[in-house]
Amino acid sequence: MEFTKKRAYIYSSNQYGTIIIRTMQNRLKKFVLFLIITCLAMPAKAIEVKWPTVVMQGIETQINITHTPEESDSIAIRINGVALPLVQSHGQSSASIKLADKTAITITAPGQTIVKELDPIPLWVSILPPLLAILMALITKEVFSSLFIGLLLGTTVIFRYAGFNWFIAFFKGTFAIADTYVIEALMSTQHLSIIVFSMMIGGMVVLITLNGGMKGIVNILSRYATTRRSGQMITWLMGVLIFFDDYANTLVVGNTMRPITDRLKISREKLAYIVDSTTAPVAAIAFITTWIGAELSYIQEGLVHTQIDESPYIVFLSSLKYSFYPILTLVFMLMLILMQRDFGLMWKKEKEAITADNITEEKTTKRPPQVVKEFEVPEHIKGRWYNAAIPVGIVIFGTLGGLVYTGWDATVWSDGSLSAVGKLSATIGAADTFKALIWSSLTAMMVAMLLSLSQRILNIQESMEGILNGFKTMFNAIIILILAWAMATITKELHTADFITGSLSHMQVSPYVLPFITFIFSAMIAFSTGSSWGTMAIIYPLILPAAWKIGLDNGLAHDELVMVFHNVVASVLAGAVWGDHCSPISDTTILSSLSCSCNHINHVQTQMPYAITVGGTALVAGVLPAGFGWPVWISYLASIAILFLIIRYFGKK
Repeated sequence: MEFTKKRAYIYSSNQYGTIIIRTMQNRLKKFVLFLIITCLAMPAKAIEVKWPTVVMQGIETQINITHTPEESDSIAIRINGVALPLVQSHGQSSASIKLADKTAITITAPGQTIVKELDPIPLWVSILPPLLAILMALITKEVFSSLFIGLLLGTTVIFRYAGFNWFIAFFKGTFAIADTYVIEALMSTQHLSIIVFSMMIGGMVVLITLNGGMKGIVNILSRYATTRRSGQMITWLMGVLIFFDDYANTLVVGNTMRPITDRLKISREKLAYIVDSTTAPVAAIAFITTWIGAELSYIQEGLVHTQIDESPYIVFLSSLKYSFYPILTLVFMLMLILMQRDFGLMWKKEKEAITADNITEEKTTKRPPQVVKEFEVPEHIKGRWYNAAIPVGIVIFGTLGGLVYTGWDATVWSDGSLSAVGKLSATIGAADTFKALIWSSLTAMMVAMLLSLSQRILNIQESMEGILNGFKTMFNAIIILILAWAMATITKELHTADFITGSLSHMQVSPYVLPFITFIFSAMIAFSTGSSWGTMAIIYPLILPAAWKIGLDNGLAHDELVMVFHNVVASVLAGAVWGDHCSPISDTTILSSLSCSCNHINHVQTQMPYAITVGGTALVAGVLPAGFGWPVWISYLASIAILFLIIRYFGKK
């Protein structure tokens, strides 16, 4: 009996479950059928619109539409009821718009109407991000946060005018710096090439320091320092020869020559001046240095807006003749040494050093983190000059070989109408500069490591630590580069160059005085921030496009316009170096005081009159006349003559 009831219960339960399942299946079928009918009844999406990310007031921008080719004649874009002309090609249509105020844009297609309000950003707002970065740098004396805050203002403005309130725009702008602009900067092959090259050069520099290579070169040269004049001359010469890195130059030359100059009664202030003034000037204008990657990157960004058919490397080489301040600084020091004269506070310090029984140790109180210990060489390491000469030679000749290899064109070299110099220039102009730099720096770093291992100076672990420490010395520079690339993107989207160009044209600024203005502006920022790299990062993306457009608007011939452009390129760099020299918060200024055991304030006070003398002469007799087209050699002769007369009549034995 119990068994029969149990079976009946199970049967009824199964039957009930089957009914439920069948009911659910029927409902699901009905729901799917409903979806199919609904989708079939809906009109097909005819078009896809790509609205501009940034719309600037009075600046032409494009609206792009994707559609099927057969629908091209049925699509229309209207502003306030007025149809805009469409440019159509293979399922793509675009229309150019130029807005003065908030405007509703209507796009119609078969079965589809899209309406969107666009609120253009006033063009004057475009100057605020870089201007805020400059003002923050002047106030905080710090580059990284200044660039970031400038970026944040730019991204916040973009999202605010995209339709968000200020609160949401602030947060979206903050995240956009990292997820959009920084990532976009790092997605460029050229940008990554510069980062890789800079890191490998930094690794090579530390290796040839640790394995005694630079110590060997310094030991050879220091043997010839027997008098006050020859001691200063050898210090100057070493500063010129160790051209590939400003930090290495400062720390190696200063620490090595200090005992020798003490013995020769040369003041610590004079030693610090020679060391400091042969670091950035040489590193800035040398062909292969830790600076060259950044310089080429900034120039490349500026060339996008011009019609110059030259590679960044050719533009850099062409601009060197206008680098008046770095070149005149080296000449001025040489004249001071040969004429054995000084003036101002430097003369007093030199006189005290000659009459003093011994020179006391005066350490600077400021010490840039991380940099110093990377270049400390143990006392037991023997100096071997070839450990530095071979890797540096590989970098120089390897880069030249890479330029020729990547730019080689048989038709150019078979052209009998071109001279050898013309053929080489054409080859380098067509070369892949960044590949050549990466190949040479990688090879040089590997050779430096092999030299260290084969002579058992360093083991594998020490060599790799040296390379990694070299990478770390470039970290600050790389962060500045990335932020600078992001800022360049922001200013490009906001058309900052158009605003600057319009403002300067409205003030009727002559293109011939642009190098002069650029030099002063760069010097002010570098003095306030203490960073040549930070100055270049801020100024280059702004001034290069503006200089080109102002020259075009003033009707300059192509050759004349290129001359002004090259002068502006050089003036940014020269002004940055000048401001860096005068700045008491500059890394190289502090490092010079440190490596020479010179009181930091004394170093700044004794160097500044010399830097101002050379900078003023470079401006008045070099940059300004050259901007108006004077022959460069006349400007150099006039500048050198002025400096000679200043030393002769104001300097004392």
